[in-house]
Amino acid sequence: MSDEIPETLATYLRLRGLEPRPTARRRRRRLDDDENAPFSAGRDPRGLGEVLSGWTTEVGWEHELSREDLVRRWAEVAGAETAAHTHPVSLERGVLTVRCDSTAWAKQLRLMRAHIVTTIGERFSEAGVEDVRFVGPDVPSWKWGTRAVPGRGPRDTYG
Repeated sequence: MSDEIPETLATYLRLRGLEPRPTARRRRRRLDDDENAPFSAGRDPRGLGEVLSGWTTEVGWEHELSREDLVRRWAEVAGAETAAHTHPVSLERGVLTVRCDSTAWAKQLRLMRAHIVTTIGERFSEAGVEDVRFVGPDVPSWKWGTRAVPGRGPRDTYG
């Protein structure tokens, strides 16, 4: 092999103000490690679901994804009729808060709490739900903004 560089590359280097010099022979990298060896274990292509499952486990997203899956599948956990009158609001410190359309629905679901927590534990064990809290609809509040003054509130407002 010749150690001279092609004339086109030498011209380019001279125009750039660089000294053309002969190229060194490139060493070929040896594949000593088993990871890069062809036909070795672990080099077969995997399915997209398997790759994503391994990646989410590696990154640590399985708890968040399980929580999102619980909210998305709330109708399967609670039942279609119950899900029409309720929706999950938050999940903090192992307590799932569910807002109901009326206080009657909230009271009825409080009686069924053990069954719902068991169902959630079986289907969505990675979500970390330890308890479920059912709340009724919000009542109107007279407190507006961050600077609400504590006290008895408005009194002679209605007449």
